Formats: sequence, structure tokens, C-alpha cells
Amino acid sequence: MNPIIPMEPISCEVIPQGDDWIAQVKWDGVRILTYFDGQRTHLYNRRINERTHQYPELADIQTYCKARSVILDGEVIALGADGKPSFHEVMRRDGIRRLEKVSQAQKAVPITYMIFDVLFTNNEWVIDLTLRERLNLLSEIIIPNDHVQLVEGHDDGNAMYEVIKQHGMEGIVMKNLNSKYVIGGKEKQWQKKKYYRDTIAVVGGVTLRDNVVNSLLLGLYDPQGRLFYIGHAGTGKLTRNDWVTLTEKIVPLIQNDRPFANTPARFKGAVWLRPSVTVKVQFAEWTEGYTLRQPSIQAVVDIPVDYCVLE
Repeated sequence: MNPIIPMEPISCEVIPQGDDWIAQVKWDGVRILTYFDGQRTHLYNRRINERTHQYPELADIQTYCKARSVILDGEVIALGADGKPSFHEVMRRDGIRRLEKVSQAQKAVPITYMIFDVLFTNNEWVIDLTLRERLNLLSEIIIPNDHVQLVEGHDDGNAMYEVIKQHGMEGIVMKNLNSKYVIGGKEKQWQKKKYYRDTIAVVGGVTLRDNVVNSLLLGLYDPQGRLFYIGHAGTGKLTRNDWVTLTEKIVPLIQNDRPFANTPARFKGAVWLRPSVTVKVQFAEWTEGYTLRQPSIQAVVDIPVDYCVLE
């Protein structure tokens, strides 16, 4: 089975209404598609990077799926200390590269696979079925357990969004029950409304305190490939060890030239970097000058810099 680029929702400000629309939680995790050809199971993220070894809890697919072969779509999440999905926590699992650390990480960071769609089952593509039909199929083939759950759909998107706001979660995804699954891009039959905003940004520079990175100068690329400075962040969910690890990572990236096309508002003492490191940033809003207000670093991520573009 060749991995595919999954269907994505478009952003919306007005929540779609009507009997044909359902609302689902937008989980703050890692998009993972599971492929089972009848013998072997493989996991891939939305960038088609394999993640089979990072999540061994999902390897024995026959413990939670009755299909003889299948492609499942969902989100792997991990809970933070507050009981809410935490992108920082799940990245502690997703970022593992040394396999000997996986067993220890399983105990430290339990994960749950939140399944919300099926593309292929019993040697047949089902992407031309309606979402309503695919959800019915999922309910027939998935056996929930401690690490696998089906994502519920709710009729009232506005009411669900209010609940999401009360709990400080990421947002909702509205889906048309008559929609087919469109491989490879964004589709208006799925629409997302976030409660808080986030982006994946490129680290173009850092500042240091006691020879350890303590803040990041962030950028996004424009359509012409120029890196534009969008803000400066030193707060968030990175631990002291995370900052030390990041300090080691940026050493071979140090350069003399500023990588940004525009001049950062704050760059005294900055160390410029070859754009290579990417981070997930949560923020309140865009300012008129197109910088981030109240940016907060959530995690260092394994996403190519060409993904980090100004929308």
C-alpha cells in the first residue's frame, strides 16, 4: 500500500448549519493514517513520514479492527497534566528516533488513536462512499480499547464550539455527511474553526542566556520563497532539557547573514541560523504589522521548512 496525503478541512469563521453537517473535536495531536494489507501494519503521518515504530500500541491492528485489510484516518493524542490533549506531550512520542527509547516513552506518555475515517477496507476503496456510510462502516469494523477510540459526531456545531471554548481545547471540524473522501488536499466539505490559533514556523535566529537558547526569532515564507519575520517567542511548553537539546541542535546551523527578508523588531544579540528547525507556535492573533501577538512555543516539530508559508 502506498501512503497518501489525507483530506484536510478549510478554515471558516461561520460554523456550517443543517442536518447534513456534524461537528467533531479537532484534536491537538498528530495526524496518522494506518495501513494494513492483511499481513503488515504501517503508520504514516500527513507528510508521508513513517511512524510505525513510534506507536507500537497500534501495531497489532487485529486487536481493534475486524477488516481483512484497511486504511484508517485519525489523530494520535496524548493528554497533559490538565487532562486535555497536549501537542507537546504527543511530540515526546512522535519525535523519538532511537527505538530503544520507545518502551520507556510508552510508560511516560500514553497515547490514544482517535479514528474518524476509513478509506479502504477488505481490498476495496471506499472513498466514494458518503461520510455517513463510511462512519457506519467504521462502527462495524472498529473495536475500541484503551488506546483506540472512535471520534463522535455531534449535530449542533455552535453548541459544541462553546463546550470547546469552555475547556480551552483547539477547536472543531465540521463535516458534510454527504461528502466523499478527497485525497490530497483541502476540501470545503470539511471546515475547521479553531478556538485558539497556531502555526508551524521556521526558526531563523535565537537569543542565548548562559549559553543556552532562551528565545526564538520566527518566520514564514512568502510565495516568492522569502522568509519573513513574524515574531519573537521565549515562553511556552519547552522544558529546560528541551532548550538545552535545541541549543545543541542549532550549532551547525549558525551563520553570519540574517535569513529574514525584513528586519526583526527585536534582534539585539541574536544568533542567525540557516532555516532548518521548525516549531509549533500558539498565538492570540495577527497584528496589523503581520506579526504574532502573544506567541507561545508548543513543541519542536519534524516538519519541512517549505511547509511554513504565509497564508
